[in-house]
Amino acid sequence: MPTPHRVVIAVFPDVDLLDVTGPAEVFALANRETAGRAGYRVRLAGPTVGAVRTSAGVRLLTDVAFEDVGGQVDTLLVPGAVDMTDDGPRARIDDAVVSWVRETAPHARRVASVCVGAHLLAAAGLLDGRTATTHWSTADQLAADHPGVTVDPDPIFVRTDRGRLWTGAGISACLDLSLALVAEDLGEEAALAVARQLVVYLKRQGGQSQFSVPLSRPPAGRRDIDELCLWIADHLDEELSAPALAARMCLSERHFARVFKQETGTTPGAYVEAARVEAARRALEATDDPLDLVASASGLGSAETLHRAFRRQLATTPAAYRRSFRTRTV
Repeated sequence: MPTPHRVVIAVFPDVDLLDVTGPAEVFALANRETAGRAGYRVRLAGPTVGAVRTSAGVRLLTDVAFEDVGGQVDTLLVPGAVDMTDDGPRARIDDAVVSWVRETAPHARRVASVCVGAHLLAAAGLLDGRTATTHWSTADQLAADHPGVTVDPDPIFVRTDRGRLWTGAGISACLDLSLALVAEDLGEEAALAVARQLVVYLKRQGGQSQFSVPLSRPPAGRRDIDELCLWIADHLDEELSAPALAARMCLSERHFARVFKQETGTTPGAYVEAARVEAARRALEATDDPLDLVASASGLGSAETLHRAFRRQLATTPAAYRRSFRTRTV
């Protein structure tokens, strides 16, 4: 008989829909891919039994009221809800949910937040003295509201408290976190089988960034700079010095450097290096290519240059990064 995994997902008014249904689908597929051996039993818990309207307008039906969940929870998943204000999105703090999480968490084998659900864990006192992540748009709010929490807005998920406490980034990262939970329970092969059914890559490990280089900055006001950034991503092994890029833009080097930094917030050289490091990261995750080949293909030239760039950008070495994030295949 499989070890039962009783998964309880919190559902409350205006909860983010994907943060509930994404993990539920991952666990359901794990059951299917293991012919039921996974033993996941997912239940939605809410303030009452019945319909709950989500942020998408879709209604979900809860299986059990908060007060009736009881003990023996294997995995407690806490998604979040967002209110839009003049200052941008704000994570909603529902006192009733916070109180229930505070009471239920000690009885769960592990607790995980999805997206802005980290704010609810923090309000319940579960994140004090720990490192946590959340959706990038509310990371500043989490840090301001909870000074005792070390907020890292970059990773896709953070695992702490000896694996008992997880916090995940936003939106589609709920799939990454859920796949990591499956991998912890059942092994990488089971998680890979689920990822294949979802048609997603089992690549993005927790320490990886929520963003690619183009997505990590707001769009430039000038369309020609946006187009240049896309061109750079497709030509990383070519000459991408500031003079070469200025010539491509038909601008003087000085004027080009000023415009590029004004539009992107960084220098051309720093942008190109970050894009090349990102390409090298993907190669290290997905291939067994030697470091000199990775360096050449990503435009960094040599293994020595690759090493220096990784130290600057990621504070690690290419070899250490590969050991941490190499994707196993079957």
